[in-house]
Amino acid sequence: MIGLFITFEGIDGSGKSTHAKRLYEHLSNIFGNERVLITREPGGWSGGSQLRDILLHSNWRPWSEFFLFMADRCEHVEEQIKPALAKGQIVICERYTDSTLAYQGWGKGLLLEEMERLFSLLDFPLPDLTIWLDISVDTAMKRIKARSASDRLEEERFLAVVRRGYEELSKRNPVRIRRVFSGDEEEKVFEEITRVVEDFMDEGGKEKLQRKAP
Repeated sequence: MIGLFITFEGIDGSGKSTHAKRLYEHLSNIFGNERVLITREPGGWSGGSQLRDILLHSNWRPWSEFFLFMADRCEHVEEQIKPALAKGQIVICERYTDSTLAYQGWGKGLLLEEMERLFSLLDFPLPDLTIWLDISVDTAMKRIKARSASDRLEEERFLAVVRRGYEELSKRNPVRIRRVFSGDEEEKVFEEITRVVEDFMDEGGKEKLQRKAP
């Protein structure tokens, strides 16, 4: 793949949607709108809205949920991500494979090795850069309590486990996954995100984009 693939990860309430959109606007100003694609999972493809609704508003057994996410990702990757990367675009995606590992692996106990084997089998592109928006569970819960009717204690425990999963993933992938603490004010967090992206570009991301762009 000849473009650049940037993903945003983090527990619910960490600010992924806000900062993915801001980074899209920032990079579009630099490279032009035609060079940057913003998307998300689940549901970031033409027929994804119905599947996204099923995933987010139904209770599934862990492996059933996993394979629904895989169906969504297969369509998303083939329809949106791979074509954009092949054209030399910068792809910004809110959630990707690390979300699956953190939520379905650490959070719900599925085997990481089995999931990663399927990622490889299905030829999912590996992100060039992953921005992990890390936030305390307490702060995240304060942000999301108005839009959640689930049991607070149960959700806090689940998010704490998922956050530990992200910590382990960052240790396993220290070059790709860059940690940004997102409990601060939005502007301060975005300043740190832009610094991380600029560092990544200086480390070879910009050279790759310029060299490979059609």
